This record gives sequence, structure tokens and C-alpha cells, in this order.
Amino acid sequence: MSSQDEQCPAAAEAPEPAAAFADEGMTWWYRWLCRIAGLVGGLSCAFAGLWNCVTINPLNIAAGVWMMLNAFILFLCEAPFCCQFIEFANAVSARADRLRAWQKAAFYCGMAVFPVMLSLTLTTLFGNAIAFATGVLYGLSALGKKGDAISYARIHQQQKQMDEEKLTGTLEGQA
Repeated sequence: MSSQDEQCPAAAEAPEPAAAFADEGMTWWYRWLCRIAGLVGGLSCAFAGLWNCVTINPLNIAAGVWMMLNAFILFLCEAPFCCQFIEFANAVSARADRLRAWQKAAFYCGMAVFPVMLSLTLTTLFGNAIAFATGVLYGLSALGKKGDAISYARIHQQQKQMDEEKLTGTLEGQA
């Protein structure tokens, strides 16, 4: 065991991130799309949050600080290589990778909506849009793959057959 494994045993026991995504059925390109959206969302939150702090309105300052916190969290969860100077960045990223897609979606969308509720300005709206879109991407992956037409046709045929059987059963019962 290395010294890093001794300091952070949770990171040593963490399953492979790819295995967590494989359980949910995310393809490699969709996983990278979500990661890149998280990185771009973090950048937009950081710049818009900094711009939002250049004011005298306290709600705008609070929303700007929250947006910069959102950017930091997005960087920690989606792109830990951006936070190499922080010791716990890999542990946070590993824990975030173990979350289900719907949990990430709820977390990212919730943290992107809060600054907009604090101060509804174009800066907060556009600054959090990509972070919100990252949550939407994770939410869409939580819905799963779309089925093929053949399986839908079989299901429809079975339901139609069951409906016909119920109809003939009720007609025979009335006669």
C-alpha cells in the first residue's frame, strides 16, 4: 500500500469510474460530453460569478459568490485535473463518480437554479445555463436508452391481444 492509499482508504476502495458508468448504460462519448459540459459550465459560472460580484447590490454579490462556488464544485466533480493543488480533489471526484446519474442531475440543476432565484439577471441566467445543461444531460442519461421498434411492436401486439381477450371474456360473460 502506498502512502497515498494509507491517507485516503476510501479512494483506494473506490470502484473504477468506468464501471459505475457501465452500470447505467452511458457510452464513452456521452460520458465525455457530460464531463466537457461540466467543465464549460464551471468556466461560465466562474466568469459570470466574478462579473456578478462587481456591483453594490448585496443579492448580486451573493449570487456571484454562489456561482463561483458552483464552478469550484463542478471542477472538483467533473475535472479534478483542474484542481491538482487540492489534496482531496481525486477523492471528491471518485465519490461523485459513484453517484447515480439522476443524483448528479438533481444536484447540478439545483445548484444552478439557486443563484438565479437569488438575483434574476442576465449574468446569472446565462452564467448558470451551461451548468444547468450539464444536469439535464445527466438527467437524460438517467432515463436510459430508447428501445428499438421491434420490441415496441411486440409489446403493442401483446397488449392488443390481451385487450381482445378481455373484450371477448366480457362479451361471453354478458351472453
